[in-house]
Amino acid sequence: MARKDEEIYALRQRVKKLESQVTFLLDHLRLEYPGESAPGINEEIIELVRMGRKIDAIRFYREETGVGLKEAKEFIDSL
Repeated sequence: MARKDEEIYALRQRVKKLESQVTFLLDHLRLEYPGESAPGINEEIIELVRMGRKIDAIRFYREETGVGLKEAKEFIDSL
């Protein structure tokens, strides 16, 4: 059982180090992590926003969710 505990400890340390590295990179690049994706939003929409392609993101979000233009624009602007 001690072997399992050592493996779990090592994995936790590795995850902690990776989280620290991601935080450093986000800070260095002055980016904000959008958090957990909301229902109806996928990574492609987030990537479009990151690339500055808001109109495409709004269009794609509307197609995915069926919301109106105003609601989609407000949501994309909030990301």
